[in-house]
Order: sequence, then structure tokens, then C-alpha cells
Amino acid sequence: MNKIGFVGMGNMALAIAGGFINSGKVAKENIMAFAPNQEKLKANAAKVGFVPCADIKKMVADCDTIIFACKPYQIADVISQIKNELKGKALISVAAGWVHQTFADLLGTETRIQCIMPNTPALVGEGVMLFEKTNSLKADELAEIKNLFESLGIVEELPTNLMGIGGAVSGCGPAFVDLMMEAYADAAVKYGIARSTAYRLVSQTLVGSAKLQQKTGDHPGVLKDAVCSPNGTTIRGVAALERNGFRNACIASIDEIMNFKNLQK
Repeated sequence: MNKIGFVGMGNMALAIAGGFINSGKVAKENIMAFAPNQEKLKANAAKVGFVPCADIKKMVADCDTIIFACKPYQIADVISQIKNELKGKALISVAAGWVHQTFADLLGTETRIQCIMPNTPALVGEGVMLFEKTNSLKADELAEIKNLFESLGIVEELPTNLMGIGGAVSGCGPAFVDLMMEAYADAAVKYGIARSTAYRLVSQTLVGSAKLQQKTGDHPGVLKDAVCSPNGTTIRGVAALERNGFRNACIASIDEIMNFKNLQK
């Protein structure tokens, strides 16, 4: 892969660009980016290392692979500006709600398209990269793109009809996990542990528990049972979570997202 051009450089694009550079698979001088707010773009470029661009048409013309990381509502307008420059290019979209067919309707067959739903832990190489199974990349191109995104975490292919729910779980999920980390840290602080120590304890507990499940492949319920001794402290905590609707609240958070998505159609 030669040059990669980002259209948009918000939090998700920063995580991806930073992840690419940190992995060593793409040299920072081969990552370019355009965003309307040039001052912010230059500030982010100084922090992450990519090349800021002031001319979107020139950037697209100079790059081989284009990553759309702008807001979903901005895409149609952006495409109208650079449709000719996108011909013969590989377009990777990380915009929520946009799928292969949506782009194909606007771009035809002259631009090769792959839609991806990433999440922010990509910045530390622990992300989830959902690839829409329907795409128009060349076989070797798809393999190269997957290899690149694997440097940011795990890559999973999903059919088009499951991209929405997959994105709800993995794309929105980090915010829910962060909320849970904050809540348990608050509990630790309530009983006397310093805030910084509390965050370290809770974060590592989550990391360790997740890695244990990944490594063993055991059902989460089996791992939970292993910690719950009869008449012990942990089972009392589990009972309190159930009494307060913990699992129902988790499912309801996803229901809320999916209902909102359905209203937007």
C-alpha cells in the first residue's frame, strides 16, 4: 500500500491514523488528511504525525486509498466535490449507517468500496474492526486492507444486515465500559481508595477478565461462577446487580440505539 488519505480527522480517524503509525505498518509521511478546520487539523498532525492537506481534490488525487471518516451527513456533499478524483481508487468508509450499496449508488463501479465499523480502542491496538462482507475491492487489496486493520485489533466480517447491531455493540460499547469503570472507581473512592489507584485497579480488572475469556473461550457465566463461592461476597454483589437490573440495562442500551437507528431510516 502506498499513500492513504483521510477525509475528516475526528476522534475515530485520529485513533485509526495513530494506530497505523504506532503499528509501524504505515510510515507517517504516507498518511495524509484533509478536514475543513485547518487549524485543528494541523494541531492533530503535530501530535499524531500525519501530513495535513489544505486541498481535498489534490489529496485524493495523490493517494491510492481514501478513508472516509467525516460525519455521515457530510458524505454526499463530499462525494459531489471529489467524485472524479475517486475513480480508480479504493474507498474505505468508517461512517456509521453507510453500507456498500449506499456508496455504489453514488459512485457507480469506478470506485472500489469497503465499509468498516471500527471503535476507538484501535488507538492502542485493541479495537474491533467490523468489515461489511459485501465489497468491491480486489482480492489482494482486501487482504492488504484487512492486514492493515488487524494491526489495530480484531477483524470480523458481517453481512450487511448485521452491521448495524455489530456497530452498536462494538462501536458504542467503549462508552458503556468507560461508564462502568467510572462507577466502580467511584465505589472504590467511596471506601477510601485514591482516585488514580481506583482507575488502575478497575481498568486492569476489566482487561484481565476480558483476556481470560478470550484465552479460555469459556462462557462468561462459567467464569462468573468460578468467582462466586457459596454464601460468599461476590455472589452477594452479583445478586445486587441483578436486583438493580444490570443485565436488563445493558440490553436496553442497545435497544435504545437500534430504535434510534430505525427512526432515522
